Amino acid sequence: MANILVVDDELGIRDLLSEILNDEGHTVELAENASQARAARLHARPDLVLLDIWMPDTDGVSLLKEWASSGLLTMPVVMMSGHATIDTAVEATRIGAMAFLEKPITLQKLLKAVEQGLARTVEKVRPMLVAPAQTATDLTVEFAMTGGVLPEVVLDLGPTPTQNFDLDKPLREARDEFEKAYFEFHLSKESGSMTRVAEKTGLERTHLYRKLKQLGVDLSRGKRNHY
Repeated sequence: MANILVVDDELGIRDLLSEILNDEGHTVELAENASQARAARLHARPDLVLLDIWMPDTDGVSLLKEWASSGLLTMPVVMMSGHATIDTAVEATRIGAMAFLEKPITLQKLLKAVEQGLARTVEKVRPMLVAPAQTATDLTVEFAMTGGVLPEVVLDLGPTPTQNFDLDKPLREARDEFEKAYFEFHLSKESGSMTRVAEKTGLERTHLYRKLKQLGVDLSRGKRNHY
């Protein structure tokens, strides 16, 4: 699991995020201001930072800029705020923030942002491109923070199964058909990685392999994609 630094001057926010992330198996470092965040950045070497924009000593955008200019922005940073303006959001994106979470933060968006952040590096953050169909008056803070497109943390859900199931079949046949589609979906989503599919589906790897063979799932394509 990852080491995540949470920087927020509100005790309630720090406690809530810490509890959720600890439950997910992550190690969490907490900082209530920029000074503590600087120290934590140096000794903890976080894999991801959740950074509040409005703080009493140095605001989050200024701290982000400081890290970027000094070569310390080596980890993905997700900005957080309940009162950010579009200009602030755009500036943070240009500096190197990878995403933005509006307070109050929902569990689903938090976990998705963390998942996507840990899968990326700062160098992979998309350049800011404004979608031509949108105008400045249409922009929201979250829209601006994601470069004029809907946020990846919301839309990156992997392949979408499109198979229709015949509900007139006997239960056993219908169940096998569903299970085959289910495992093929996860194999496609995880690029053929049996280890990741086992983790996602909650099956032991050997049991998973036997199950796939029993259902007649073609593993050759997944292996080619994976390797």
